[in-house]
Amino acid sequence: MLPPSILLDPLLRSWLQEDLGRGDHTTLGICPPGESIGAARWILKEAGVVAGLPLAVQVFQLLDPNLTATVNVTEGQPLNAGTTLAEFRGDRAALLMGERVALNLVMRLSGIATATRAYVDRIADLPTQLVDTRKTTPGLRLLEKYASRMGGACNHRFGLDDAIMIKDNHISAAGGISAAIAAVKRSSPYPLGIEVETETLTQVEEALQGGIDVIMLDNMPLDLMKTAVDRIRQHSPHLKIEASGNITLERIRAVAETGVDFISTSAPITRSTWLDVSMRMIAN
Repeated sequence: MLPPSILLDPLLRSWLQEDLGRGDHTTLGICPPGESIGAARWILKEAGVVAGLPLAVQVFQLLDPNLTATVNVTEGQPLNAGTTLAEFRGDRAALLMGERVALNLVMRLSGIATATRAYVDRIADLPTQLVDTRKTTPGLRLLEKYASRMGGACNHRFGLDDAIMIKDNHISAAGGISAAIAAVKRSSPYPLGIEVETETLTQVEEALQGGIDVIMLDNMPLDLMKTAVDRIRQHSPHLKIEASGNITLERIRAVAETGVDFISTSAPITRSTWLDVSMRMIAN
């Protein structure tokens, strides 16, 4: 679900302020605020998974609290080109001034949701779940991870305070996996889980002795990954296993077939393109 408005409104206001600057001179000259009521229709111009329409409504309602919206589709629903996504009715100036911010958000988030769904569909019949990462645009993490969910993925941690993830640089800084696990166990609050990134079978064996919650298999060849999964299942059947690194649409199914519980990738967020949506003013 989307974050509450107490978190969203300051973000949306700042993005409106960025775009409006000292005022929308074009709109102010043609239809000053409060002088006329207008209506607008949003059309999807290419097939994809739409996400972020509630944000568009919030953007417009920040400019016109009396604006009404009719949303015709469900978030996360695959749609065909030409679909009418929503219709808005309210102050004509508000519709024109909020158009770009609202469209930018929906197009960006829908692009992420569409790319995510492509990855999810490749492993839909397998028990492995796709998860996102912290590789997000600064300031947009909450929304980009929302779009990831709308595309069918699960959210990984939202920030460094969500869970303990011991990665390669932490291992190097601590002097080894065992030392790193011991250090975080001494200082971390209950009940944060602990995940350890591993790249070799030797590291997997060391992590198994640490009493942790998740082992990540990072950038492993498929045959090595399968061997690691079998070893972890033999030692700790209920320990969760995550695969990461070099996850592509072509490779994701083979990774899932090794038996991992989760596959994490930043690609749907970092490599997605915007989904094309247009707004057209219509007769009242």
